[in-house]
Amino acid sequence: MPPGLSDRVGDAHLRFADDASLADALPGSDVLLTWDFTSDAVRGAWAGGGDSVRWVHTASAGVDRVAFPELLASEVTLTNSRGVFDVPMAEYVLGAVLAFAKDLPRSLRLQDTGIWRHRETEPVAGRTAVVVGSGPIGHAITSLLRAVGLRVELVGRTARDGVHAFDALDGLLPGADFLVLAAPLTDQTRGLLHKGSIDRMRNTARVVNVGRGPLIVQDDLVTALASGRIAGAALDVFETEPLPADSPLWTMANVIVSPHMSGDIVGWRDALVDLFAENLAHFRDGRELRNVVDKARGYVSTSGGTS
Repeated sequence: MPPGLSDRVGDAHLRFADDASLADALPGSDVLLTWDFTSDAVRGAWAGGGDSVRWVHTASAGVDRVAFPELLASEVTLTNSRGVFDVPMAEYVLGAVLAFAKDLPRSLRLQDTGIWRHRETEPVAGRTAVVVGSGPIGHAITSLLRAVGLRVELVGRTARDGVHAFDALDGLLPGADFLVLAAPLTDQTRGLLHKGSIDRMRNTARVVNVGRGPLIVQDDLVTALASGRIAGAALDVFETEPLPADSPLWTMANVIVSPHMSGDIVGWRDALVDLFAENLAHFRDGRELRNVVDKARGYVSTSGGTS
């Protein structure tokens, strides 16, 4: 349950539902807050009860779980939680880059077995990162990586000042020491990292994915990691979540696995509630909502929005 939500919505009538009860709770509702961004229940419940809903808000930056055809074709306003996760996710990416460059995963494994083994590590300053996703998260990542001396090439849907278009990505991959995926999941970005694109990368390159699992053809990545075709990956998102226990990614020494937590710092739930409560006040007063998603594109496309 969203913490403190009941205290933040005035006299609005709240109905709380889980996956099983959403179909019964939805009819007659004006607003739907999808708190569990991993759930597909909205899609199943929509046909029987979505007619009255005028606004759907998702407690995530990505909207792929609620971007089903019936909702996209409707007049319903869709908003996301852009702005809550930008800096935490950038910090995660910076941490992954430093962990790889300074060989921290191996240091921890050696520490566990009491082995003293001197090694030389890699510099960070002067290396190149290609960041895919030029919205607020991508810009926050770019800012932190540049602060420690990396050169950053930012890639988005369209070319503009300081941003390459997606069709320039293949030409940027051969120069990337780090490839960071922070793009929304759309038809254009699904499977953007696959065998062909991986084969364009240096064998010393690392991949960091904080976007969505399906941005990567996971089997192709596993093969490349196992063969040494690329040097490593830090993965916070996966094709199937939770990551199945039999996935080879769990035991690969050159892989960092985290359970979709790159944006989740202490207090993140309160920040999500604050954003929704502010938007709900706007909705009730007839004011413009924050973070309105362009349903044709799949992300917020206003100035500074994800692209």
